[in-house]
Amino acid sequence: MRNVWVVATNTFREAVRDRVLYNLVFFALLMMGAAILVGQISIGIEESVIISLGLSAISIIGIFIAVFIGVGLVSKEMDKRTLYALLAKPIERWQFLIGKFAGLAMTLTVNTAAMTAGLYLALWTVKHTLASSDVYLLTATYLILLKLTLIVALAMLFSCFTSPFLAILFTVGIYIAGLFAMDLRRLQAVNLTPATMSMFRAVSYILPNFENFNVMATVTHGRAVSASLVGQCTIYAILYGAIVLTGAALVFSRRNLK
Repeated sequence: MRNVWVVATNTFREAVRDRVLYNLVFFALLMMGAAILVGQISIGIEESVIISLGLSAISIIGIFIAVFIGVGLVSKEMDKRTLYALLAKPIERWQFLIGKFAGLAMTLTVNTAAMTAGLYLALWTVKHTLASSDVYLLTATYLILLKLTLIVALAMLFSCFTSPFLAILFTVGIYIAGLFAMDLRRLQAVNLTPATMSMFRAVSYILPNFENFNVMATVTHGRAVSASLVGQCTIYAILYGAIVLTGAALVFSRRNLK
């Protein structure tokens, strides 16, 4: 795994040096500052407004990073011709992909932690104290991070066989569809045939169920997220991500890079 670690650390360094990341994090912290102002206007629900807007900012900014940088992890190396020199060394293609994925996952972890700290700072600024229920925010941001790693895996899969523009469209489309996976599973319509409903149900199981990672409403109201849900989401993200990355490695290993 030494080759994977080398690629991951180099990817992390490149991402940290990228000004886009700093701009996105700054924008997220700016949104949290706006949450403080909105919270002060919304008398009696300041904490709920700050938590809701803060978690939304962490999720939205993370999605932008995961999609746009995730798609460019492979295509940028090919455009710069640095991929060919790298693969000429004793490193397998799958090691390159896993290393790139791990590097961006590390970057997302650091940025999510920074934005979470900003959210706690916003809460402390308004309340001048932190309640015991505020620790539940860590659970919410952890599930957001799991969701972001899945999006990175999907972005890398699509970038292995199509253009960056189409890879972005496919990744965003899968993400939006994944938000409604449960709705497709429970779909009941009188004007649809049983075969069509069965097809929708099968698609719902294939799509990544991103709605499972959304616990914003629970945390906003100061309620704890069950440990079983956190465990299920963790196992789901690991298994689904492993399947997607395996598919990406198979596609990338057969791709003609000449």
